[in-house]
Amino acid sequence: MITQLARLIFKSRQKSLDRYATEAEGLQMETLRKLLLQARNTEWGIMHGYHGISSYEEFATSSPVNTYEELKGFIDRMRQGESDLLWPGRVKWYAKSSGTTNDKSKFIPVSAQGLKDTHYAGGTDAVVWYLRNNPKSRILDGRGLILGGSHAPNYNQKDSLVGDLSAILIENINPLVNLLRVPKKETALLSDFEVKRDRIAREAMNMDVTNLSGVPSWMLSVLNRVMELSGKEHLEEVWPNLEVFFHGGVAFTPYRDQYKRLITSPKMHYMETYNASEGFFGLQDDPSDPAMSLMIDYGVFYEFIPLDELESENPTVLPLWGVEKGKNYAMVISTSSGLWRYLIGDTVKFTSTNPYKFIITGRTKFFINAFGEELIVDNAENGLKRACQETGAEVLEYTAAPVFMDDKGKCRHQWLIEFSRAPQDLQQFARILDESLQQINSDYEAKRYKDITLQPLEIVVARQGLFDDWLKSKGKLGGQHKIPRLSNQRQFIEEMLELN
Repeated sequence: MITQLARLIFKSRQKSLDRYATEAEGLQMETLRKLLLQARNTEWGIMHGYHGISSYEEFATSSPVNTYEELKGFIDRMRQGESDLLWPGRVKWYAKSSGTTNDKSKFIPVSAQGLKDTHYAGGTDAVVWYLRNNPKSRILDGRGLILGGSHAPNYNQKDSLVGDLSAILIENINPLVNLLRVPKKETALLSDFEVKRDRIAREAMNMDVTNLSGVPSWMLSVLNRVMELSGKEHLEEVWPNLEVFFHGGVAFTPYRDQYKRLITSPKMHYMETYNASEGFFGLQDDPSDPAMSLMIDYGVFYEFIPLDELESENPTVLPLWGVEKGKNYAMVISTSSGLWRYLIGDTVKFTSTNPYKFIITGRTKFFINAFGEELIVDNAENGLKRACQETGAEVLEYTAAPVFMDDKGKCRHQWLIEFSRAPQDLQQFARILDESLQQINSDYEAKRYKDITLQPLEIVVARQGLFDDWLKSKGKLGGQHKIPRLSNQRQFIEEMLELN
């Protein structure tokens, strides 16, 4: 009944989404004009002349591209209660960044408008597109199992909090939505993930859960607890009306086979979302296409830097209508939460420009280029996928880093992998992974030529629970925190090897 009503309500939005294919530049310019108009009297807007900007070209010359460090002074003042700095009024919420596992945290401002016109808009559109693709769906006639992190007070500011984005979303969600979700709010916001995992499983297992939303790794942990408590073999025996998992935060590839083994129902669907602390950027609108549509009529204006120019002194910065298919770009955003020309740290590749569809290829900081091999996360995911397919293995978690020179003067990549199903022959798995990376990445292939620069990669098998233990040691277990998949330095992998 509720699903049928939602279909009627969402009809107009479905028509608006059709504009993405024909009016992308216009929609983005409309977004930019609104952002500049609203921010023109802020300290940042006055400093950068937003009153007088009437074109994209003028905006592009108003300020350089910014990292967190350039905006940090403003954000610190905002957290202390100052108003009208990067965005009009007082911003009360700050998402503690989970895009990095460094001890030093980032605090991303999340304004009331940013919640509404970006984050919640993305959640709504996920359902809009899912219902369009699945006319027989009854997704809203049951409960949604939504995982969240936790939050804490922001200094001594009244009503101001910092925490995981998911906790901010749950804290501010429309009370009516709470009638359609599980677990209860106080459980969802618990900080101890191990306690929370058990409580979520107990609260949800007797509900009619039709949909899941969360990070694949943490959701899998909760679902496994549901299976332990229920004694069932497959999840559809617990929730017979389960039909979709809206997933994001980390690549789904390493987890896909585990979910297929856990959920064998042919009516189960999977939909990728790109919802970061900084904004909601993408949705997989076509289940047969892994690429996501860029959400271009939210409170986000996009720019892109060719990845090979990122470290140059004056890199090319392109608006959306200037990108090309098949090239890797670092994404730059300006948002209704006050992030201006902000280098978010993610890299993307467009598979279509009509409409604009893309895949996430990695992070600007998560790569290995110690020897000129330019290995990115997308390469790693695809190489692991093939190695798993050919050996029957399943990878639960992994990280990789260079070994600059061993006692024999040899250099190589070292992979630390936790298997949920180990290959019978680890050397065969390593060989297939290595060969796949050479086929995928010509720079890696060149450096591997005759073992002159790079030796064959090395795999170290991680004990069960190692990566969780490492996250726990950092105070980052649960929520949206992620393992650094690739690193150009050995800090992360050395810390993990000590725990192995």
